[in-house]
Amino acid sequence: MISPRIHQPSAGQVPALRSEPSVEWATGMVMALAPCGAREARLVLAAAAESAAVPVADLAAALHAGSAGEAVPRRWERAVRRAVEALRTSGRSAEGGRGVGLLPSVARTEEALSRFRACRELLAAAPGDAAARAAMDDAAYTLCVLMGRTSVHEALAAAGAHLAPGRRDLASGPVRS
Repeated sequence: MISPRIHQPSAGQVPALRSEPSVEWATGMVMALAPCGAREARLVLAAAAESAAVPVADLAAALHAGSAGEAVPRRWERAVRRAVEALRTSGRSAEGGRGVGLLPSVARTEEALSRFRACRELLAAAPGDAAARAAMDDAAYTLCVLMGRTSVHEALAAAGAHLAPGRRDLASGPVRS
């Protein structure tokens, strides 16, 4: 069995997916569920379609119909799951998950994380909404830059670690009793 790989093309090489309502909807849904930015969502759809040997538009239409209760072919569904998993594991750094030397303030991290979560909820509710996709893409990018990570999953983990109760006390200064 060949597992799909998420190739990281250089700038300007993101697959050009046809701009159809189902493709736009599927892009938004992958962004909300993976979570990831628009570029990565398009890569997931392209990898899944290639793995399932179907056109991206057909895969997207099946996923869209699946959200309304219609059956999605198992092979296509597995291809999407493998592509999402490949996305989640492709960004893992060789440094074992260690991050940047300087971290943002706890308040800024909480703000960026709250914005990301709000955008993700809006996008999950309306995956076909272009404004919601753009807001999610911007929030994901901001979180990645803020946390010094290349993938949304790494940025979310780093933000969670930064805001963890034990870590938070260290980041905010000495604990007063």
